[in-house]
Amino acid sequence: QVELVESGGGSVQAGGSLRLSCVASGATVSSYSVAWFRQAPGKEREWVAGIRRGGLGTVTYYTDYSDSVKGRFTISQDNAKNSVNLQMNSLKPEDTAVYYCASKTGLNSRSVSSYNYWGQGTQVTVSL
Repeated sequence: QVELVESGGGSVQAGGSLRLSCVASGATVSSYSVAWFRQAPGKEREWVAGIRRGGLGTVTYYTDYSDSVKGRFTISQDNAKNSVNLQMNSLKPEDTAVYYCASKTGLNSRSVSSYNYWGQGTQVTVSL
C-alpha cells in the first residue's frame, strides 16, 4: 500500500512562489509515475505535471507539464527523501486550488482515473 502525503501549500500574492512536496511511504517513488493534479472550487480535477524515471540504473527523468503551468512550474524527484516536489513560480490567482499528488505503475498519464494512489491534498491560494 502506497501512502502519499503532500505539504507546502499556503497563501501567497500573485507573482510569488511555493514549493509543494509529496512524500511517499510503502513504496519507492522511482518505481512509479507520479503526477500533481489540482482542483479548484466547482471545477474538475485537472492534471498539472508528471514525472517518471527513465529506467533502473538511469538518472534520466521524463517530465511533462500542462500548457497552463509550463515555464512556471518545475516537477522533480528526490530519491533520498522518497519524494516528488513541485516548485511553483510566478503564481497567478487562477492557480488557486487544492493540489494533489498521485502515483501509478507504468507510464505517465494525464487521466485522473489512471492513478491508483492519492494524497489528501494541500491548499494553494494566490491573491492579487
